[in-house]
Amino acid sequence: MELLQAGVDHSVIALWLGHESADTTSIYLQADLALKEKILAKTKPLNVKAGRFRPGDKLLQFLNEL
Repeated sequence: MELLQAGVDHSVIALWLGHESADTTSIYLQADLALKEKILAKTKPLNVKAGRFRPGDKLLQFLNEL
């Protein structure tokens, strides 16, 4: 985790650990809370009004016919 947090690419970490592929390494690279907060801080909220989804009549009809 420290290498990942330091900015080392997970494929490089896979090579250092001797893993066959980077996919097997990703199983072990679980982001901790601080890393998740850092990533979320980089996102910006959409300018969308929050609301509830209300399906249209066609969708309801389709679902009822299933």
